[in-house]
Amino acid sequence: QVQLVESGGGLVQAGGSLRLSCAASGSIRSIHVMGWYRQAPGKQRELVAAITSGGSTNYTDSVKGRFTISRDNAKNTVNLQMNSLKPEDTAVYYCNALAVVASYRPYEDDFWGQGTQVTVSS
Repeated sequence: QVQLVESGGGLVQAGGSLRLSCAASGSIRSIHVMGWYRQAPGKQRELVAAITSGGSTNYTDSVKGRFTISRDNAKNTVNLQMNSLKPEDTAVYYCNALAVVASYRPYEDDFWGQGTQVTVSS
């Protein structure tokens, strides 16, 4: 199995910055995609940003130009630098990894962290 542990959430004023980090561990053969999702109260979970093992990135429109996703393939970590935060960015942020589990029969699966709260005050 693969475990994801997030850190870096918290409370910040509008216009401020936060950096989220996520470390993957366990029986990892490879991780194809790592990303961040968020879920605000009463809303569906949505993709914020994702990055492939080759470095290709994808952002939801509302965070383009403000958030930057980065990844260290050797350490199996992914970071999300969030600048110019807005109250509408308030949500629980979840780390996600599409990984191949190292086992007798390797298999690909989707893994999630427990989430970290980001609150942006106006």
